[in-house]
Amino acid sequence: MRNGCLAAPGAACSRVIRRNVHAFIINLAEEKCRRAFQERQMRRLGLDFTFTVAVPAAGLAAGERARYWGSWQRPLRLTERACLLSHLDLWRRIARGASPVLVLEDDALLAEGVAQVLAGIETLSGVDHVSLETRGRRKLVARAPMMRAGEVRLRRLYQDRSGAAAYVLFPSGARRLIGAVERRAGLSDAVICATRGLTSYQVDPAMAIQLDQCEGLGIEPPLQTVSAIDREPRAKRKTFAQTRRRIAAQLCMLVRRVAVLGRAESRLIQPSAAFGCGFQTPEWPCPTEAQNRWLAAVQS
Repeated sequence: MRNGCLAAPGAACSRVIRRNVHAFIINLAEEKCRRAFQERQMRRLGLDFTFTVAVPAAGLAAGERARYWGSWQRPLRLTERACLLSHLDLWRRIARGASPVLVLEDDALLAEGVAQVLAGIETLSGVDHVSLETRGRRKLVARAPMMRAGEVRLRRLYQDRSGAAAYVLFPSGARRLIGAVERRAGLSDAVICATRGLTSYQVDPAMAIQLDQCEGLGIEPPLQTVSAIDREPRAKRKTFAQTRRRIAAQLCMLVRRVAVLGRAESRLIQPSAAFGCGFQTPEWPCPTEAQNRWLAAVQS
């Protein structure tokens, strides 16, 4: 990687622009251990950061704006609603600004070298959103990478299924997401995945994972976490209208897949080889052996 430069494959980096993508970390007020972990991680990686207080689920009423919250493909738990509102608060802030921002949930683990990748991403134009993470699910991405930064490639991301723990959002993308949320509710990652017209890219290999992925990678988790969403029981059964929306969403995904046939592929984005090195234990075979175990596990 050269000075965080991103260029088309085969092209030389003709200029170097050194800037710093600011990170905003969504953190529940009571999650002090996660806050401390992120403070250490940000300082170690040399990233500027600000904590933003997450919307607490306890402050939401189950029957509040029932029609709006029932507009997705299934009933949303209070924690899921709070998560969307927390991201929405940041999207509004980003939309008012002029620079891209790194959005992190407080259980995101970043790979060494992410600062250089972010410096390159900030120089891009015509981009709304860049996903930094992988969760072991295949993504529909361009067969050929459109940009490079050393060993890191940026592929056009046509279809994703999950992941809102680590992404770079440009003001143009924030405005598109706000428009989508004004029309319909949803999981925060589902809104990002489904918003029409959002020009998205995927960092390959991924520079971020959530802490619940550490075990499968052979990394000793720097912090044991349990998702607040997972602690809340699932909401009531979906309505007929929600089932219909689910079917319509699946059909839209199929149409999108057909539309990019030939130039896209379903690809399992592997995590960066630099994961775990900053929180290494003597048993952690950094990096390739654990990556191979993770790859075998998700493909089985």
